[in-house]
Amino acid sequence: MDKRTVGIIGLVVAILFCGLPGLCGLCAGPLYVVVGLIPGSEIDMFGSSDPSSAIGWGIGTICLSVLFVAIPVLVWYFTLRKKPAAAEVVDYSGPLPPDDM
Repeated sequence: MDKRTVGIIGLVVAILFCGLPGLCGLCAGPLYVVVGLIPGSEIDMFGSSDPSSAIGWGIGTICLSVLFVAIPVLVWYFTLRKKPAAAEVVDYSGPLPPDDM
């Protein structure tokens, strides 16, 4: 397989395992924050009924989800971008040109 095919496979795997869970977290995180801000809502975050636990969980989910969404973008950038052409190599080991002064 050539490098481009491997890059496309890596990008699809990164999207499935990082991008999609990240997008789900970006949907769920703000929901946790909003529910934590509603007065009188019934909150059960792993046995805690404190609204600050829901808000903290939501903010943490948002931060982690942003990182998860960034991973496929970085995989795409480093594997599928067009790399600039290599600079021309100049050989300086030959004799110097004559001075015409």
